[in-house]
Amino acid sequence: MTETPIATRPPRLADRWRPVLRHRSIWLAVAGWALVNLALLAFGGGHLPFHASTLADPPTAGVVAQTDAMFLEVFALMGVVHLLTRRRRVPDIAARVPSRAVAARETAATIGYGVLAMVGGYLLGRALGYHAFGFHLDGMVVRTGQPVVPAEAVTWAVYNVVAYAVVPLVWFRRRYTSEQLNLRSADRRADLLLVAVVLLIESTVQLSLNHEILDLTGRQVLLGAPLTFVLSFAGTVLPTMVFVACILVPRYLKLTRSVPAAVVLGGTTYALLHLPDGWTTFHSPVDAVLSTLFVLLFYTGPGMFKAFITIRSANAWTHVWAYHAIAPHTLMDTPMFVRIFGIR
Repeated sequence: MTETPIATRPPRLADRWRPVLRHRSIWLAVAGWALVNLALLAFGGGHLPFHASTLADPPTAGVVAQTDAMFLEVFALMGVVHLLTRRRRVPDIAARVPSRAVAARETAATIGYGVLAMVGGYLLGRALGYHAFGFHLDGMVVRTGQPVVPAEAVTWAVYNVVAYAVVPLVWFRRRYTSEQLNLRSADRRADLLLVAVVLLIESTVQLSLNHEILDLTGRQVLLGAPLTFVLSFAGTVLPTMVFVACILVPRYLKLTRSVPAAVVLGGTTYALLHLPDGWTTFHSPVDAVLSTLFVLLFYTGPGMFKAFITIRSANAWTHVWAYHAIAPHTLMDTPMFVRIFGIR
């Protein structure tokens, strides 16, 4: 006698999401997002006090709502990455860290060093008569209208690549291999597909929102785009990859044993590294609080995606090519660097 097989229906979407939504870190992140929104609306007044017309001129509620909308794209891209990697056998990057005790020590030391690097960038920029050196050169992504000279752009790039990439990488390479630092691909073909799909989507989004690069002449693009790529690669892309994706994200995952928690922590760290950005203001305690809150709202989402794609691919380079070096920075910031260097 043969048994009749019992038909099983595929899991519903709600069933797939239920285990994810059980993570406490997700609900803490949602609560934090809500509190940041409420605080900005409560203390921001009619307009936010930032050094950028796109953030200061529109009503506070509109700026906050527009920034919140960025999370929709971030979550959509996470969904794309999940679909492209769901059948991959990806190495566990947390296993590349020897123990939780080691992860705790290295995380604390790295964050402490990062704070010193931020203070050093602030002091160096001011001492040279420039703007404070943050993870973005003054005017990148968020236009401030404040003048930046070529020497400032070059000095910013050199300082950041040394402080946030070269020094940490040299230190950790004494103890870890390139693979343990997520610098080698476990599946180049799969990573290439992942990069191509995400880059296509992100480039389309960026050009639909800001197509100023299309207004440049052919000569300006030919000279300005490579210049923008090199300076932004040194000043913000490599620092993000080494400091956050290579070092901190695997240790966050080791400490929390939770992908959502590691993604949120990676996003928060990435955001806070932008505190000295040129559009922020710390002229008063209220301004400082508003700047910190908006930095978290504006940059945590992109930082979360960078952490997520790193974990899903076990490769710190995927976010570099898919979601940072070309789109947004080269596409968005080439017109700014063309103006800085007077390219005609």
